[in-house]
Amino acid sequence: MIKNFSNSSALLKYAEDKDLYPDLVSQLQKDFAFANVYVDFAPGITPVELKTRVLEKVYYLIMEKFPEYLNLLYIVDVPENVVKSIEATDVVEISEQVTFEILKREWQKVWFRHEYGS
Repeated sequence: MIKNFSNSSALLKYAEDKDLYPDLVSQLQKDFAFANVYVDFAPGITPVELKTRVLEKVYYLIMEKFPEYLNLLYIVDVPENVVKSIEATDVVEISEQVTFEILKREWQKVWFRHEYGS
């Protein structure tokens, strides 16, 4: 069952508890690479480090490479209406919320693949 998470930390903790955290990291790596956005998720990366790396990359893309940011959202399949509904006053807050939306969407992909096969 897909849960509604209140934040990234809760989502990552749940992924760890379900032993699907490595799959989530792999899915993130795959989609970032497919979007031609370089990010290095070292083997054994902790959930806190993962969230920080994604957040830093999202912030950088928004500030420096906006077309690549939009492409990443498209590749990950974050709904446009979700991104448009983000109410934030600065880029850091937007980055945090977008990071959460990316993690949620990637988690959905991992969960569905686990539940219903490859």
